[in-house]
Amino acid sequence: MNYKDAKYKNETPLYHGFVFFASIFLTLTSLFMRKSCMLLCISLCATMLLQAQVNLPNKKQSEAVSAVINTYSKARKTSDTGLLKRILTTDVDQLVSTGEWRKGMDEAVQGMLKSSSNSPGQRTLHIETIRMLNANAALVDCRYEIQNRDSSVRKMWSTFIVIATKEAWKIAAIRNMAPTGQ
Repeated sequence: MNYKDAKYKNETPLYHGFVFFASIFLTLTSLFMRKSCMLLCISLCATMLLQAQVNLPNKKQSEAVSAVINTYSKARKTSDTGLLKRILTTDVDQLVSTGEWRKGMDEAVQGMLKSSSNSPGQRTLHIETIRMLNANAALVDCRYEIQNRDSSVRKMWSTFIVIATKEAWKIAAIRNMAPTGQ
């Protein structure tokens, strides 16, 4: 195209060169932006998936956490204070369904024994979920049932915070809840 033949004065070779390079730049930028956005989305999705998986225990953690809950059930059933003291942290605290707080190992153990003798019955814990708070701490939700001597069943929930110590996994906190309406 000749400058003299240009329809508009700004249609010079310099103008056409600018338009050509600008269109290439915009095309490359849009391709780069699309790829960047796609890469960003993939990275965010992968991060969210990995984060969600962090909360799930691995097989070793699941077995160890389940074992400490089962040991707790056994110790309560047999009123084994020595076993209870081995699986509770020294600063354990327990909030029971009556609203009573038991703070420290001695108070918790005494309260557990007193509770078992005051309301006898078969106590059963069924682990519903184990969620890892980090590599050394887990939140364990359990269905807690007490079958009374009159065959009625008291259905509650128990939540445990279990931590890995140098020696073993131990219970650091217990929350017992009675659902309303029961």
